[in-house]
Amino acid sequence: MKPAAFNNQANTDPAADLFGSILKRLALLIGLLGLLLAVTVILGLMIGSSLRLDGWRLDRFFNVLLGRDQQSVAAAILWQIRLPRVILAATVGASLALGGLVFQALLRNPLAEPYILGVSGGSAIGAIIGILLGVSAFPGVPLTAFAGSMAVLAFILVLATGTRWRPAMSSEALLLGGVMMNAFCGAIIMFLISISRSSQVHHILFWLMGDLSIFGRDQLPTLLSVLPLFLVVFLLARPMNLLLMGREAAAAMGVNVRLVSLVLLVTTSLLVSLVVSQSGLVGFVGLVIPHIFRQLVGPDHRLLIPACILGGASYMVLCDLLARILPAAGEMPVGIVTALIGAPLFILLLWRSRQ
Repeated sequence: MKPAAFNNQANTDPAADLFGSILKRLALLIGLLGLLLAVTVILGLMIGSSLRLDGWRLDRFFNVLLGRDQQSVAAAILWQIRLPRVILAATVGASLALGGLVFQALLRNPLAEPYILGVSGGSAIGAIIGILLGVSAFPGVPLTAFAGSMAVLAFILVLATGTRWRPAMSSEALLLGGVMMNAFCGAIIMFLISISRSSQVHHILFWLMGDLSIFGRDQLPTLLSVLPLFLVVFLLARPMNLLLMGREAAAAMGVNVRLVSLVLLVTTSLLVSLVVSQSGLVGFVGLVIPHIFRQLVGPDHRLLIPACILGGASYMVLCDLLARILPAAGEMPVGIVTALIGAPLFILLLWRSRQ
């Protein structure tokens, strides 16, 4: 007669154990990163260019936050200026980080991200055209931004793969195509600015560097539309894991590679377009965040997707906080802060990939 311990071990389902382990890690990851995001949001609400941390006692801050003080200047600053801006920063960071993760998985290139590949530049061109044509803020400008991003993405994929999407894509061609499209998009943007009215030029230039200061509560419905897109990408986490093994291997394991790739590309381009139309060009977030969390949690996209969403949101809130408090007077565009952090890391990754 076999020992009871042996029977229990024999009845253990390895698949169930693995799934349970993933759930535990996912719950722990969401808990830790959710706590980090909560801390960064509170800091973003408490600290700013007009009121510093020492000007906000904690009891006064929580009185405003809990609705006990609605008539003061501090309440107006928090609810009408800082809270919408923090929400925008968190959404932009989460969307761009997730966009970079998806592009890296599809193209199997750790240097791929919306800004470097020119997708953000295409979105900016579409958004500027929409602004100059006077289309509605929602959904007009996001739609023109989406059209611009899809046009750039299609051109880069054709350039890297030829007339049809072959299983093996050239990483060098993708990077060179992205750099070329960035330069081309920059030229088109400068041309559009040159034919703009003088009253629009300053606004467009500041917006192009990543401006989160003009966002208001009336624009929140635009940001809420990114939540279903997050869910679509998360539901495709397992196919993204299999795509890392190669298109042929993923197809052999039952993945409809063309359909999954098309859904991910369209979803990600729409995601990037929505946030770029609200925040302008913010670079390197899609490069920095996926790289950091790939080192921390591994290559499993079931963990990487929520990590990039929460981590990217926290990262962008902190970058926006630095953009508000570093200048002695006024504030700088948040795109300057993200570029100062992301550009050196991009150079490091490029050097390591060449090695």
